[in-house]
Amino acid sequence: MFKKSLLFTCSIAFLFSFFTYAQFQERGKIFDLVHLERHQFKFDLLSPGLSYELGLFRNQSVSTSLGLATATYEEGYAFGLTTNNRYRYYHNFQRRIDKGKNVSGNSGDYIAAAQAVFFSQLRISTNIDGPKDFNLGFYGMVYGIQRTFENGFNFNAEVGAGLYKGDGVPDGYGPLVTFTFGWVATKRKSKAPKFDY
Repeated sequence: MFKKSLLFTCSIAFLFSFFTYAQFQERGKIFDLVHLERHQFKFDLLSPGLSYELGLFRNQSVSTSLGLATATYEEGYAFGLTTNNRYRYYHNFQRRIDKGKNVSGNSGDYIAAAQAVFFSQLRISTNIDGPKDFNLGFYGMVYGIQRTFENGFNFNAEVGAGLYKGDGVPDGYGPLVTFTFGWVATKRKSKAPKFDY
């Protein structure tokens, strides 16, 4: 068991060092985000809820949010307070800059690995047959569009699909559609274009 965990740890360390070396070669600094915000905290007005996005590497971030959402799949629906987690890769920052468009506040299009957890204790309603205290998780991929305006208002729209895995209820596949509108509370980078040399 120790040998397996040591091999796993060494493999992760090797992959991380290879990835950071590639980042270093690309920009000269490992954690240079270029256009991506390092921290972005947002109040979601429609859900309502809160969200936080952390810039990790060039064009990559992780985000988490807490707000109202609906799970819909073959077995039925569940509605309530939900946590949403994403690992985002923004693919069009440079193209937006070349066209003179804003990238401040992580204004761009992205693909993301997505996870959502619908907690039984925070559920408002459901029609899924099963125990009263079941939790439901979503695991899949989404394509998203995020825009942050000069006054701080922000909208984010996502569409995707994946596996809904239940705790005491049947699993199944289904869509994930998300739309949020809110206000970014953190300071944003300048709208002036930055060019790679």
